[in-house]
Amino acid sequence: MTRIVHIEIDDSNLPPPTPEIEQERRVAIFDLLEGNHFALPARADREQPSGPYRVGLSVREKRLVFDIQTEAKQKAAEFHLSLSPFRQVVKDYWSICESYYDAVKNMPLSQIETIDMARRGIHNEGARILTERLAGKADVDNDTARRLFTLICVLHFGG
Repeated sequence: MTRIVHIEIDDSNLPPPTPEIEQERRVAIFDLLEGNHFALPARADREQPSGPYRVGLSVREKRLVFDIQTEAKQKAAEFHLSLSPFRQVVKDYWSICESYYDAVKNMPLSQIETIDMARRGIHNEGARILTERLAGKADVDNDTARRLFTLICVLHFGG
């Protein structure tokens, strides 16, 4: 099966999340587990354990770490991605999210919708970058990449 059935975020080195960040995280995890596509490509040098997968996300030494296990907790893969390609889009994402949270409290619906469209555009850009960075390591669909990008933002926020 080509899917994630469990996700764990190691945020032990991060400051406590704000209520908004915690809500983003809960929604992303819920949506990710409800429907996702995640597959590890076949490798010529070894047999690739098949899914479903348990995914651990953490930041170590300024690198995003994906620790992939089978449902039975057998090591399937581990890969490290530089956070550099994500820095600007994460910064832009949190900036637009702050504007969105403020708008929800004070602005008319039309302005909230405009900010939300911009937020979705930045989110799509983050998902595109993640998909590119995962090429050859893991195959994900756009919705999965979007949800994983949200979780990267949560990790990067405190990193």
